Amino acid sequence: MSVTPDQPAGKPTLGLFGGERRWSAGAPPKDATSWAITALVVSVIVILMTWKTLRDIHAALVSLDAGGLAVAAILVLLGLVVLLLLRPATTSWRQSLAAKQALATNDLIAARTATAVVRDSAYSALGYSAMVVILLAAAQFLMANNLAVSGTFLKIPLIIDSFKPVLWAFRINIYVAVVAQICVLIWGLIVAIARLIPGEAGRPVRLMAIIYTDMFRGLPAIINIYLVGFGIPLTGLPYLSNLAPETYAIIALTLTYGAYVAEVYRSGIESIHRSQVSAARSLGLSFFQTLRYVVVPQAVRRMIPPLLNDFIGLQKDTALINVIGSIDAFNQARIIAANNFNLSPVSTVALLFILITIPQARFVDKLLERDQRRMHA
Repeated sequence: MSVTPDQPAGKPTLGLFGGERRWSAGAPPKDATSWAITALVVSVIVILMTWKTLRDIHAALVSLDAGGLAVAAILVLLGLVVLLLLRPATTSWRQSLAAKQALATNDLIAARTATAVVRDSAYSALGYSAMVVILLAAAQFLMANNLAVSGTFLKIPLIIDSFKPVLWAFRINIYVAVVAQICVLIWGLIVAIARLIPGEAGRPVRLMAIIYTDMFRGLPAIINIYLVGFGIPLTGLPYLSNLAPETYAIIALTLTYGAYVAEVYRSGIESIHRSQVSAARSLGLSFFQTLRYVVVPQAVRRMIPPLLNDFIGLQKDTALINVIGSIDAFNQARIIAANNFNLSPVSTVALLFILITIPQARFVDKLLERDQRRMHA
């Protein structure tokens, strides 16, 4: 069989019954020019919307006597940065022309490569444009109703004035979170071991551990804090009825998150293959020695990411201790906000919680990525 010059070299494609049908290197790629045009048009529209929003922001700042030279320079810089949206859009357009030229010369490989770049660049331009649109919507929301929204949540002078007392009260949240995390680690391990005690003699212990985890995982943390913070003082019990509100908060959070962490411990311990336990017991180790020297050290590495996720939730729930009268950051911010009829101090509290939780969340992501790489290897 001969191959004509306009036919690409390659293996023959077989027909339905095994016969030779035609020589082909595959179907040509679909034209992606529409994607390139769409990305270019959307990028230009988003850039124009950004410039208009920046102009509105400058006008609003001028009305508040805050439109200085530095602010204007920052706005101009943002207006120039948004021009970077044109980079993937123009790349998509150039590659669409390259794909057409490759098809004209019957170079299917180059055409497919260029078409793939067209789509990737167009998707990138559209994705970044969507992100910018969301940011513009947030900026327009803050400027709505003659800056009433931004004045309610982000009044800069009030944030600066309230930052020091709110930050000082935030130490209560940090103290409660750190002590509660230590207590949760210990208490959760005790409950997990109680659920794993083998044999008929351990059935009552397992039953109590199951009842505890089911009950406290279904109980909202704020209800638990309220019951412990107000209920125990009313009982008049010695040594327990005169504790500080922060101590009651630590007890309540330990009971609540101990149930979650106990399940994390149990899942990590049970993920270790049964042969490890059998080998340790055959060597004469007791049940608790097997857990201490064989199972738990291996399970800890798998438990770290979910444990850190639970501790991030615990840190956020420390804001609930205001219901029992503790002057934490949220309670302090509420007092300042009530005195000034403005919620900007509460926004300060939100910023503080974000600043301490985001690094931990990224650390958890890194741990998960490392474990996934190790498992894939």
